[in-house]
Amino acid sequence: MATERDADQVLVDCVLNGDKRAFELLVLKYQRKLMRLVLYFVKDHAEAEDVVQETFIKAYRALPNFRGESAFYTWLYRIGVNNAKNQLVIQKKKAENIAESSTDDNQAYTGHASEGESEFSTPESVLASKQLAETVNSAMEQLPDELRIAISLREIEGLSYEEIAEMMECPIGTVRSRIFRAREAIAIKIRPLLGTSTDKRW
Repeated sequence: MATERDADQVLVDCVLNGDKRAFELLVLKYQRKLMRLVLYFVKDHAEAEDVVQETFIKAYRALPNFRGESAFYTWLYRIGVNNAKNQLVIQKKKAENIAESSTDDNQAYTGHASEGESEFSTPESVLASKQLAETVNSAMEQLPDELRIAISLREIEGLSYEEIAEMMECPIGTVRSRIFRAREAIAIKIRPLLGTSTDKRW
């Protein structure tokens, strides 16, 4: 029985033989998964769409160099992750410029948002859940890129250590170490909210 990897390779071969519709099938198959991954890093939906589009364009142009040594989606995600990392650098520079030029405006907006939130009565459980999610997101954003990417591929995409190692082009041991360090960093932030002891990760 043909595997998903085999099916993708058939489509790749068709593209290389001049059938552009075969690549459209690959786009339809993976664009939502790729978008979900990119959105985690890039945040802005419009920019994420640009990253995804650029990823497929690069993949199409580089397809003749695809040797099938890894699964097509592993190869595609590697391109997507690299594009997302590049976009993150651009976003950070933009954020720094905005922070420097409009600090007062940002402070005014933050105060206004807090007042708006205080007008609503939210159940304690919802508040606790929201706080936990915000803490996890904040902890993730503070992680170095290599840790954030590794744990995102593992926890969000559910990829194996082997697949992540291929995407990040590093040994499996390095992947395991990055994911462990990422989990520990996040655990430190959420332990006070969960009331767990320091010898428990979650």
